[in-house]
Amino acid sequence: MTKPAPPVAARRPHRIEQLGRVRTDDYAWMKDDNWQQVLRDPKALRADVRDHLDAENAYTKVMLASTEALQAELFAEMKGRIKEDDSSVPAPDGPFDYYVRYAAGAEHPVHARRPRDQAEGEEVLLDEDALAKGKAFFQVGAASHSPDHALFAWAADEQGSEYFTIRVKDLASGAELGAPVESAYGDFAFSPDSEWLFWIFRNEHARPSKVFRRPARGGEDVLVYEELDDGMFLGVGVSSDDSHILIHVGNQETTEIWLIPAVDPTRPPIVAEPREVGVKYSLDHWTDRWVIRTNADGAVDFKLAISRSPVPAKGTWEDWIAHQPGRYITGFQAFSGHLVRAERVDALDRLVVADRYGAEHEIAFGEEAYALNLEGGYEYESETARFVYQSPTTPRQTYDYNLATRDRTLRKTQEIPSGHDPERYVARRLYASAPDGQEVPITVLMLKDTLLDGSAPLLLYGYGSYGMAMEPSFSIRNLSLVDRGWVWATAHIRGGSDKGWGWFLDGRKEKKPNTFTDFIACAEHLIGQGYGAKGRIAAYGGSAGGMLMGAVANLRPDLWGAIIGAVPFVDVLNTMSDTTLPLTPPEWPEWGNPLKDEAAYDLIASYSPYDRVSAQAYPPVLATGGLSDPRVTYWEPAKWIAKLRESSTGDAPMLLKINMEAGHGGASGRFDFLKEIALDYAFAVWALDKDWGQG
Repeated sequence: MTKPAPPVAARRPHRIEQLGRVRTDDYAWMKDDNWQQVLRDPKALRADVRDHLDAENAYTKVMLASTEALQAELFAEMKGRIKEDDSSVPAPDGPFDYYVRYAAGAEHPVHARRPRDQAEGEEVLLDEDALAKGKAFFQVGAASHSPDHALFAWAADEQGSEYFTIRVKDLASGAELGAPVESAYGDFAFSPDSEWLFWIFRNEHARPSKVFRRPARGGEDVLVYEELDDGMFLGVGVSSDDSHILIHVGNQETTEIWLIPAVDPTRPPIVAEPREVGVKYSLDHWTDRWVIRTNADGAVDFKLAISRSPVPAKGTWEDWIAHQPGRYITGFQAFSGHLVRAERVDALDRLVVADRYGAEHEIAFGEEAYALNLEGGYEYESETARFVYQSPTTPRQTYDYNLATRDRTLRKTQEIPSGHDPERYVARRLYASAPDGQEVPITVLMLKDTLLDGSAPLLLYGYGSYGMAMEPSFSIRNLSLVDRGWVWATAHIRGGSDKGWGWFLDGRKEKKPNTFTDFIACAEHLIGQGYGAKGRIAAYGGSAGGMLMGAVANLRPDLWGAIIGAVPFVDVLNTMSDTTLPLTPPEWPEWGNPLKDEAAYDLIASYSPYDRVSAQAYPPVLATGGLSDPRVTYWEPAKWIAKLRESSTGDAPMLLKINMEAGHGGASGRFDFLKEIALDYAFAVWALDKDWGQG
């Protein structure tokens, strides 16, 4: 079969002058000036842009036609590892147990409850699958019952644009109450007395800007809080002991929290501790005191403080769990008699239980690499905490843990209907030396009989931004490559918080290049240890991890046999210079502001993947995106692929797949999403097999 000709994007030079620097963007036309309307209505997309994206999708389909059978196999395997009629472990709250369950074949869950500790008497609260019928995209954000168990509210996005509509239902009559809340963030909170609903407004720039409250059973919206800084995100919640409603304001480096006493939910909020650039904090009320998690006073990896003041301003904080470098306190959960804190040391999680008098004990596990996470519950007056344990070889195990007796009860083990034998696999923790001597952890999953002679195909996954840790969890998806003899490796690179908050700080702003050189060091270490071979590595990352893919493709194209950039943030300089985009001002603390800071401009320009594409032989690249994506807009991967195709001196294919009916997370259904993963994996196999000319 003759290799088809790729689409040729028109070059329309667009001159940009900024801080005395000039750059030319040949593909700026791919950004529809009407993009904000496109988020809400994809039919509004300009015709020439749509034609180009359609042509790219058609080209990718033809090029990967030989992988369609493999895609179907991969999808069937991944789907076969999902228990179709699955349900969550019920969460008790007063007279009911609340849970979600899936019917066989359903893409979306049912939210339900039944009388506490009983197996019968189910009451359906929300049937997502029924609401999703006939819709190309449907996703529920927050969904919750009111504290008095009389109401149920949910936030739904029907476009992938992350503009949510919130509805409230009376559970006795089934009737919806009041007008729906439009243009909302996917987050809300009932007041503890169940009388009020607090919600967040998303403005025309798709940013959260105001907090409103309305009577929970319908009525007028009242402005509670307005954030004037475009660089801040908003959140709403309730303290664990139901004493306060909390409004959270913050970005990657700064926090401010506002308090409303639950006994007077219409009272104007008061600030706990005014924002100070570089100081982050979170807090919860623990019956008679506040507990504050903060990086204040040089506590890079965070500490816990106590305040007994009604308003926990910083001057009232007393250190409780002192800062310990390398021990990153990631969060905590309060119960009436105990507090459980989560920590991470050297890319491994642990939980520590403290009583009100300070006595502590640790919940420990012994595998070489694993993930351990608290699961929030509804009941404060409880001695039972719930956590989930998993590892690359061990499916999710949900435990109830008695905080007083230390007894743990296994409530559920993730079922793998098609079968899973953990003894077939081995998970290892390796360490690569970065150019500056830092030790970068790598988690490896492979079959036990895999030869370490460089013959196995290797997939190296990375992210490395926003302080997000890549936990060594169990994945029904990764096994499909591992079962085919692949080695799956995750690089715990700087920019994430895998080794503490300092690990994040060493991979942001002026230190961002550490993220890229760490990933390259991991690849070279794996090659040196026989886990893979140069040119036989598929590099994989999404969103900011897609930026990583673009950067390492530019820096070391010789290392990779394939690059997969899922919704890749590759047009960094242009995006961080466009204040109309939703995430630009909030993300200047992460990347720097190239509109005002010459050093930030020059740094971003030095690594921005789209800007650094050059005349060299690139490996095969697959970029994916979503037309309604407000986080990484569709034109970023489209422009990147066009420029790669124009610049590459080799004959490797550059492929683009845009989901014309979804946003940042891709398809919304639990099975439909797997088809997109199957495409990524099939591309990796196809690329490393060098089946490029067959179509």
